[in-house]
Amino acid sequence: MRDLVDGWPFWVVLVAFWAGATARGTATYWVGRGVRAGGGRTRWAHHLERPAVARAERFVRRVGPPAVTLGFLTVGLQSAINASSGMLRMPLRRFLPAVVLGALLWALVYTTVGMAVVDAALGRLPWWWLLVAAGLVVAVVLGAHRVRRAAARS
Repeated sequence: MRDLVDGWPFWVVLVAFWAGATARGTATYWVGRGVRAGGGRTRWAHHLERPAVARAERFVRRVGPPAVTLGFLTVGLQSAINASSGMLRMPLRRFLPAVVLGALLWALVYTTVGMAVVDAALGRLPWWWLLVAAGLVVAVVLGAHRVRRAAARS
């Protein structure tokens, strides 16, 4: 990754990373909105109108924007937070400032120390460790899914 941006001015890399993160976060939000709209046309639509969903939507409207912003500082949560913001219909006037600020924080971190960390990790770890880590994540997710299904049956 470092080879891609070597020789570019800092501000160009920062703006490119910020624009990419903003676009990705916003696109994920719209995917969530689409899932919600599509879900309203299925046999499970009545679940979307439950009081618990309405409470969750109110909660996301109230405290969701800081979660969106801070989600960009996490690994693996930002897509889930952005998609759920869309699914729970966070108003766009609240989501956009949060995603713009979060993407800027992400771009600042990644442009400065983030690239150094990635370079260090890639230089020290063999590539097959990534496959092992991915396999462990898949195993944990599948195991949790099976446990949850078994608990629901009993």
